[in-house]
Amino acid sequence: MKLKMSRREFMKISSAAAAGLMLTPITNNTGNNAFSTARAKGSIAYAGRSIPLLYEADVCIVGGGPAGVAAAYTASQRGTSAVIIEKGITLGGLQTMGNVIPCMTTWAPDSDTNYVREVKKRLGAYGIDYDDHNDKSEVGIWTNPEVMSLIYDELCQEAQVEILYNTNLVDVIMDGSSISICIVQTIAGLMAVKAKTFIDCSGDAILARCANVPSECGFEKTGKNQPMSFRFEMGGIDLERVYQYVTLELGDDFCPTRPPHYEFAEARHRTKQYVLEKFMVDGVKSGELTEEDAEYMQAFAIVGKPGHVSMNCPELPLEFSASDPLSYSRGVRAGRKMIHRISQYFIKHMPGFENAYLAKEASMLGARESWRIKGKYYMTEDDYHNQARFKDAVARTAWFIDAHGEKVSEKLPKGAYYEIPYRSLITNEIPNLIVAGRCISASFILQASMRIQLTCMSIGEAAGIAAAWGIKKGISPNNIRWEEIPENIRSYVSR
Repeated sequence: MKLKMSRREFMKISSAAAAGLMLTPITNNTGNNAFSTARAKGSIAYAGRSIPLLYEADVCIVGGGPAGVAAAYTASQRGTSAVIIEKGITLGGLQTMGNVIPCMTTWAPDSDTNYVREVKKRLGAYGIDYDDHNDKSEVGIWTNPEVMSLIYDELCQEAQVEILYNTNLVDVIMDGSSISICIVQTIAGLMAVKAKTFIDCSGDAILARCANVPSECGFEKTGKNQPMSFRFEMGGIDLERVYQYVTLELGDDFCPTRPPHYEFAEARHRTKQYVLEKFMVDGVKSGELTEEDAEYMQAFAIVGKPGHVSMNCPELPLEFSASDPLSYSRGVRAGRKMIHRISQYFIKHMPGFENAYLAKEASMLGARESWRIKGKYYMTEDDYHNQARFKDAVARTAWFIDAHGEKVSEKLPKGAYYEIPYRSLITNEIPNLIVAGRCISASFILQASMRIQLTCMSIGEAAGIAAAWGIKKGISPNNIRWEEIPENIRSYVSR
């Protein structure tokens, strides 16, 4: 079917929409040759103009990363309609678009919540199995970006979660102290999404900040963010030869794994002397690498893609900020040059990379930290060291303080952990807002521990449960007492 519409016809439809007709949701159609059409049946006034109302749901989630998908899937599974606003065309955020394929372990016993177990099960069904569970390995799951994208689409389709891809949050409209509508930029222009409850899983607290929620950015002492990474993938690698050279010939014991779950790394200016530091420094001496190129290098095999590794580097110099638009953009250019220098150096000098090639760049920079809200409870480094417990805990973790550029590798004793309270997900100012993922209410140092993917998934899962519970019971999210939700409904219960 072909649809042709003149500007005059469009204005007629817009006028009809302004008359206040009810909204028709986007349908979920799985037919191979079928397609769905979004027809706005209403409009709202915004900035002196009429904006089409694109979608209405019980719960609107901004950001489709690990926390966002968990929140949307969980809320929808509990009987509420959910829509995700996602700026990319892939769910998973840094897991997929950022090429962050290692899902680091929490190091906390029994930390997996139901949603995490479901994702692991589905990865296994696609042949993406776990690591060798060596006690010294920090990787909990070795994922595959393309498989993760598919799994997230499947989860959302099964739960009837609508996804608005290639859609950016622009602004919010408030109804008193509550968020009423998100203004979004779509391929069709500015449109509106209406919901009862909103969950900010953007990673940058963009929704919360649009609603004037107090926030902070960077290290409290310096204002600087953690350095960003620009990951890339290389193919055509003889991984067994790399293992033979790095682990057996050079004796690198940084991560005692072997193919297909294999990683190697170096980080300069640390207390530990990495075996591969000389390899990278030699490149600086020869002029093939810069000091910044050699500062940090890490590579992970990609399970399901033989001969491919995800390079967890380059790490951009601190002069490039995750929270400054101009600095961020300049960081992309600088990082791309670093990628080409590093990849060419490996091809020329690393045994096993003789026939390798640059397979792809990540489609987003790896921002470890940017903005964080200041919610009802503000987590600090003391909560980490004191192994804090909370009645309203929604997750537990023991991942070490991993604040690149400031404080790294301070670990809890084996079997120890701390908990994350629901109050760090909600604000005093906005009754119908929940925040999940790496931008919850926490200090710079504490955030460096809780920001890993598995913990963000569990936090997102709790946010979805709370959103659905609040809508069902008529309780605003920031008045919900997590500990009063029945245990069989909660994803996590503090013991």
